[in-house]
Amino acid sequence: MKNEEERKCIVDGEVKSKDELLRFTITPDNMVVPDFKKKLPGRGIFVSNSKKALQTAIEKGLFSKAVRKKVRADNQLIELVEKILRKKGLDFISLAKKAGVLVTGFEKVKEALVKNKAAFILEAKNAGEDGHEKMVSLAKDLEVFVLYDVEELDQALNKVNTVHVAFLKSEMAKTVHDEFKKLQVFLNS
Repeated sequence: MKNEEERKCIVDGEVKSKDELLRFTITPDNMVVPDFKKKLPGRGIFVSNSKKALQTAIEKGLFSKAVRKKVRADNQLIELVEKILRKKGLDFISLAKKAGVLVTGFEKVKEALVKNKAAFILEAKNAGEDGHEKMVSLAKDLEVFVLYDVEELDQALNKVNTVHVAFLKSEMAKTVHDEFKKLQVFLNS
């Protein structure tokens, strides 16, 4: 019997954990829409968490095959999924700030790393090469995510010129890490 936390991807046919999949459903007017919160009515349709897999599902009409009727899914769906995943990550950055489990700025991040308090690092995509090299060197084996630009981080944190962020070891950091990982996997696969 299939585990309740596993579903089959309509693209590759593999049974995977729900965490490795993106959930979609069909609206009454036969549009494919993301349903990541599992709140919309209707049967879930699952695609591996990958931009390429979603592109394949759209191009080959796999959503229609999965529900055995003509449904509409276009490339705007890929943009929408990316936008939702990016926003969710930014929302978690704001929550982590409110929870007091992150520090910003090169020196504070460096201090968190030296004192072994950091769980992982987030660095702006448009960080300078010299700062990036120093941060990677300081981070050693810790993961360094590069997902957002300075402007996006500034907006999420209500700060100016946010380039480096360290998430301090905590349950909240684990949750944020999982969200960043999901976005990173989607963008890079």
